[in-house]
Amino acid sequence: MRLLSIFGAATALAFALPASAQLTGGEPLAVATTYTVETGVLDGEGRKITVRLPTGYEKEPERRYPVVYLLDGGPDQDFEHIAGIAQSRDMNWSFAPFILIGIESVNRRKELSPPVADPKPYEEFLRATPGGSPSYRRFLREELKPLVEASFRTNGRDAIIGESLAALFVVETLLEEPTLFDDYIAISPSMWWEQMKYGKQAAAYFARHPEGDRRLYLTTANEGDWHREGTERLVDALRASAPDGLAWTFVDAGESETHGTLYHPMALDAFRLLFAAPQREYKSYPLIGGPEVGERTPEEQARVDTECTLENSRWTTPGAASRGRARLYYECLLYDLGPRPREGTLGQ
Repeated sequence: MRLLSIFGAATALAFALPASAQLTGGEPLAVATTYTVETGVLDGEGRKITVRLPTGYEKEPERRYPVVYLLDGGPDQDFEHIAGIAQSRDMNWSFAPFILIGIESVNRRKELSPPVADPKPYEEFLRATPGGSPSYRRFLREELKPLVEASFRTNGRDAIIGESLAALFVVETLLEEPTLFDDYIAISPSMWWEQMKYGKQAAAYFARHPEGDRRLYLTTANEGDWHREGTERLVDALRASAPDGLAWTFVDAGESETHGTLYHPMALDAFRLLFAAPQREYKSYPLIGGPEVGERTPEEQARVDTECTLENSRWTTPGAASRGRARLYYECLLYDLGPRPREGTLGQ
């Protein structure tokens, strides 16, 4: 009864506050900038792109950054939650910064979908005529990417990320035009498309791949039927026939995620892996009342004095680092964070 009385009193006080005590004059929080890109390739007057620049972009005028192109990346689509992941690196430094380019979809079921032999069943199901992916790639290649590179300090490394049908576009682009991007992030791709065409024919596509270093992050949730089997066929082709320059990983989240919950955690996992940033293990601060932290040994000091780079860092996991941490003090490390991949060559 006492708790109820306190709650009732607090509620009455809240309703008794004068209107002048309410919050007013707030300031909007801007995390990105939206532009309209004119296009002669796609239907319509233009496409909105939303750009998030890394924190400190203006303060380091000589620094250049990789670019992540986000499909379905409009302000009311997937941009905000992916931008939140990009901002989280300012708190934990678990991956390197990048420029995020969100591309708004206007009719995603047409724009992002591959061509089909018979469009009628797709039109009935999707309420759109599929087959726009070749034009969309042309838009990216000829119009958007050159504009981004001319407008921002890019470093020449580009990634593309998408989920579901947009992830199918990612996979199809890797197979059809592998040189368009360096890194491909496919979150639960719709591999059922055309009776699993892109899983069944992946090995033949790989046999025609040009030389070059590329990376694929592939994951799927608890989807069944052709969605899952098509993905498994793609994994089979990667395992047996991946081109020498293609490093890949497959994270199976079927026991822990659904199609609706997969995107956010796996996007974070992909960024941590593809944009891994060197870190160090430091000696813990002394516990209250405990012994002081000892001086660094000459070997430890030499480690501190060495700048950590991707080349002189070695992969480990947080769990492995916790077992015998003293041997790793100040060493340059790349942490394999997040869920464990089922198989692949990326990060090894």
